[in-house]
Amino acid sequence: MIAARPLALLLLSLLALSAHAGRRGMPPDVPAVYAKECGACHLAYPPGTLPAASWRRIVDGLERHYGTDASLDDASTARIDEWLQRYAGTWKRVREAPPQDRITRSAWFERKHRKVDAAVWRHASVRSAANCGACHAGAERGHFDDDDLRVPLGLPARQ
Repeated sequence: MIAARPLALLLLSLLALSAHAGRRGMPPDVPAVYAKECGACHLAYPPGTLPAASWRRIVDGLERHYGTDASLDDASTARIDEWLQRYAGTWKRVREAPPQDRITRSAWFERKHRKVDAAVWRHASVRSAANCGACHAGAERGHFDDDDLRVPLGLPARQ
C-alpha cells in the first residue's frame, strides 16, 4: 500500500502536465528566475507561444538577445531552458518557428492581430507589438482572451 502512494503522485503529476500540454496560458510552476530575469525587460511570455526549437535558440543566444546581452549563469539558463522545453508550444499553429523566433512575427499572432492598426503599436502607451500588457490585462498570467481586452486611452476601440 505504501508503494501505491508514490505511484499515485506520479500519475497526478503526469495528468497535470498532460492537462497543460498544448495550452497557451502560463503553466503553474513558473521558475522564479524566469519571471525575474525575463520579466525585467519584457513580459515573461508563456512558453506555449513558441515551439521548443525557437526557445532553444533564444536561450542559447542570450548573450545577443535581440540586441541586448541577457546572459545568465549556467544554472539559471539550464533551469529556464528545461522549463521552456517542457511547456513549449505544440498546438497546431505554433509548431512552426516564426521568423527570427519572434512571437510577434508568428502566423498565429499576426492572424489574431490583423485588424490592429499600425498606429496602435506606435502609441506611447503601447510602444510595440511585444507589449502584450498594454491591451491584455491578464498577460502576466498568460491570459489573452479577447473578452478581457482593454483599449489604452486615446486609441479607437477594436472593430
